[in-house]
Amino acid sequence: MLHFAVNWLAVVLATVTAWAFGAAWYMLLAKPWLASIGKTADQIDRSDYTPYLWSVLCIFTMAYFLAVLTPALTGATTVANGLLVGAQMWLGFIITAMVLNHRYQGAPWSRTLIDGGYLLGVLLLAGVVIGLFG
Repeated sequence: MLHFAVNWLAVVLATVTAWAFGAAWYMLLAKPWLASIGKTADQIDRSDYTPYLWSVLCIFTMAYFLAVLTPALTGATTVANGLLVGAQMWLGFIITAMVLNHRYQGAPWSRTLIDGGYLLGVLLLAGVVIGLFG
C-alpha cells in the first residue's frame, strides 16, 4: 500500500527552487525560445500573470508526485533516488510526450530542446531538494 504522506516543506522548497531555475533558464534562452514559437518579445503579454500561476501549480504537482513516488519506487528518499526518479519520469513521460506533440504540431526541434531541457532541470532539482529532506 502506498503511503501518501510527504514532507510539505520539501515540496514547497522544491517548487520554489525549480520555479527560480525556470526563470533563469528562459531568461538565458529567451531569444531562441521566442524564435521557436514564432513571436517577438513585443508580442508577449507581460501583464497576464496566469502563466506564472499555472507554472507554480504544475511544478508543485510534479514536486509532490516526486515526493510520493521516490520512496515508493526506490524504498528510500535520498538525493540519488530523487535524481533517478526525476530523470526516469522525464524520460518516460515528459520528453516523450513533448516529442510526440511537437512533431505533430510541426514545432521546431529547438522548442523541444529548450522546453524539454527546462523540465528535466525542474525534475532533477526537485528530486535533489526532496532527497535532501529524506
